[in-house]
Amino acid sequence: MSVDKNTVKRVARLARIALPEERLEPMAKELNAILAWVEQLNEVDTSAVEPMTSVIKMSLKMREDVVTDGKAAGAVVQNAAGAEDNYFAVPKVVE
Repeated sequence: MSVDKNTVKRVARLARIALPEERLEPMAKELNAILAWVEQLNEVDTSAVEPMTSVIKMSLKMREDVVTDGKAAGAVVQNAAGAEDNYFAVPKVVE
């Protein structure tokens, strides 16, 4: 994949980035270099690599799944500007 000045201009406009005309060509070269590096990653054989969530082998701490009411609804809304029946009361924003 190759990026040209028009593509850089379009991406900059979509990202709402002000990019001067003299920076378009150098930016296109930088993006092409990044894309070439990413294409090199496709050449690496990862078929024998097990998927992982971290570079360090770890397991998540598990706890018993118990349903509770929280017993803290009053404390949660205690400092709210407006509360009604342990729910936050907010002004209507949609008419």
